[in-house]
Amino acid sequence: MLKTIKLAVLAAAVLAAAGPAHAQTKLTYLFPAPDFLPAFSPFHIARAKGYYKAEGLEPTFQVGKGGADVAKQVGVGNADLGGGIGDTAIIVRANGVEVRGVALLGARTLTQITARKDANIKSFKDLKGKKIGVLAFQDTTFYNLLGAMKSAGLGRDDASVQAVGAAGVVKLMISGDLQAISGVPEWTAAIEAAGIAVDVYEIEPVFPAMAQAILASDRILKEKPQLVKGFVRATLKALGEVISNPEQASKDYVAAVPQHAGKEKQMEAIMRRYGRLVYGPAGTNLGKFDEKRLAAVQKFYVDNKIVQKAVPIKDTYTNDMIGK
Repeated sequence: MLKTIKLAVLAAAVLAAAGPAHAQTKLTYLFPAPDFLPAFSPFHIARAKGYYKAEGLEPTFQVGKGGADVAKQVGVGNADLGGGIGDTAIIVRANGVEVRGVALLGARTLTQITARKDANIKSFKDLKGKKIGVLAFQDTTFYNLLGAMKSAGLGRDDASVQAVGAAGVVKLMISGDLQAISGVPEWTAAIEAAGIAVDVYEIEPVFPAMAQAILASDRILKEKPQLVKGFVRATLKALGEVISNPEQASKDYVAAVPQHAGKEKQMEAIMRRYGRLVYGPAGTNLGKFDEKRLAAVQKFYVDNKIVQKAVPIKDTYTNDMIGK
């Protein structure tokens, strides 16, 4: 009996020394837009399928006010990590916000130019004189539109560009009050679902626009690199599933976001658009930044006074958080 008691005491001491067997590190991730958007499906899938938990993480998702605002909140420590576009750090570091991209969620560009077929837009040159919608004037949809127009020798004033918000770009395209938009795949899907025939023109061939990115501050990269690596690893695992099996991923996503209940086929179609237009093929470079592409974007932003000064490109990203 005494021997049994001693063994029990010893076992308890060992467990106490080891600490909780499955302690999870809590963190806050800030989305730049409403978290139910299909653009954020990899995050919801990763949480629902336990990929963050397997990394010892317990994320809480919150919503910010656009990529630049998210970057500022991450920079001052109000959130551990956040989402923006691959070039967000170029914009905010010029203003002293010390954040950088740690994973790029796609090898291509988040936005495309979508035009109503009845607007007779056959190329970017045909955007001249048209009514074009963007989310906001301090937003990637606007910057990418400027890049597409410039490739055709057009400036901002050569078209009627309107900042109409996320609901407006869809509603006004359906009503015909807009003839084109610079937008994301789910907006195009919603317009087509309303019976409007459209043409979709990719920006990437003429302007090196970028996909979404996970952002982290220089401070958290220094103090908690394993937290960042674990979050990136789990998110990229889910992203790979969206690319390789959108049918199953759409089911997983709808199960994780009940707001989309019964819309599995619709979500699958949107994920296939993302796979084709934004993510590109899954492979060894999934999540990595291309320094030359970043430099080309920064040059355009400086030349067009979107940012007032250039920053060292190596300070705007790191690929060290990807992989083992």
